[in-house]
Amino acid sequence: MAEVETVRELRISGRRLRVALRAGEGRPLLMCSGIGARLDLLQPFVDRLDPAIPVIRFDVPGIGGSELPRVPYNFATLASLLGKVLDELGFGETDVLGISWGGGLAQQFAFQNPRRCRRLVLVGTATGMLMIPAHPRVLSKMITPRRYADPAYAAAIAPTIYGGRLRAEPELAQEILYRHAGRAPGLGYPLQLLAGAGWTSLPFLPLIRQPTLILAGDDDPIVPLINARIMHRLMPRSTLHIYPDGHLGLVTRADDLGPRVAEFLRPAPGATHVQNPPSPR
Repeated sequence: MAEVETVRELRISGRRLRVALRAGEGRPLLMCSGIGARLDLLQPFVDRLDPAIPVIRFDVPGIGGSELPRVPYNFATLASLLGKVLDELGFGETDVLGISWGGGLAQQFAFQNPRRCRRLVLVGTATGMLMIPAHPRVLSKMITPRRYADPAYAAAIAPTIYGGRLRAEPELAQEILYRHAGRAPGLGYPLQLLAGAGWTSLPFLPLIRQPTLILAGDDDPIVPLINARIMHRLMPRSTLHIYPDGHLGLVTRADDLGPRVAEFLRPAPGATHVQNPPSPR
């Protein structure tokens, strides 16, 4: 039977937050999207995830259908907000997946709410301010949300900023970004940039004890692969999987990564996850 997903508006801390909940059995997977991205962007991945797994997605304040916050937020306050979302939906414990900017939020949530986060999946993400940065020509195209407003521009820059499959098929960027795009992000985009200013997870990564699956593309211009290797070294219960694609591999390789994430979240009886050995220096 097909899974049931509902999209609703919750009033959290007095502001409207757009949330999607896919019904399922047991512990949900809370998904944190990248900068400027509405919850709909990851639909291809959700479609390839085991339908028995409940899924919670949301639009960050100021993005998509969520109201602008009254004051700017940071990762710590947003992690607290997500705790209130779980309370409102009636969930005590969750697994968390974060991609890119959302991976920073996922790390913060796991550290800040250790009893509410059982397992962690980090995709195409890094440690914030103290990371190996992208090339300046990539960063210069990330400071504005123009790619969400101009399909031709998105296709033009896709090979440079997203890499992987989009190098050969840049037109896919239009489909990925605009299939469920709605209106382009406005003030919400600089608020997301501001939330990450000065933030880093480096000091607390060794304290994150949840089993963690780190997924990284071998051709990711936004988050160079070395960042995933650094995180893997610092996180005591992490497994690193490198896939042959770019920054949007969670979407463009959903057929492979959806089942892989599902198996990590709900391993078969008797199965064990072997952690990758640290990379040679």
